[in-house]
Amino acid sequence: MFELAIDSKLRGCDFVRLKVRDVFSNGRVRDRTAVFQRKTKRSVQFEISPRTRAKLEAWLQVLGTDPDDYLFPGSGSSHVCVRQYARFIRKCIELAGLDPYAYATHSMRRTKVAQLYRATGNLRAVQLLLGHTSIASTTRYLGVEVEDALLLSEQVQI
Repeated sequence: MFELAIDSKLRGCDFVRLKVRDVFSNGRVRDRTAVFQRKTKRSVQFEISPRTRAKLEAWLQVLGTDPDDYLFPGSGSSHVCVRQYARFIRKCIELAGLDPYAYATHSMRRTKVAQLYRATGNLRAVQLLLGHTSIASTTRYLGVEVEDALLLSEQVQI
């Protein structure tokens, strides 16, 4: 769950609603998938890293591969709730020896794109991965400041 949360970059409310069909087809875990986001009403694509795919394969051995099943089932026929997901992430953070007040479910959404931005400076790629409608939203989301923009500008040779 933890690694897929980082790979997917989904909000908690979308993440807990993932179904088996979202990550599994033709007898294997997909390399990439797309999910419809509730907040933006837009589809967003994400990759599933090899390490996460291996863990999902093992999870699906236990869970089963009925395409209509929730990937993270809760009680009854529903999915795990956002609150349970938050508790799981909090426990993972504590086990890692980190401050549980500094990280939460939304940290999973931000982790990979923040690393991508630091490595490439490509705000458009981050915008697409997050499903943001405007680049301004993405810059606010990442906390990109004028100083960041100037540093990137200085790196460009014309």
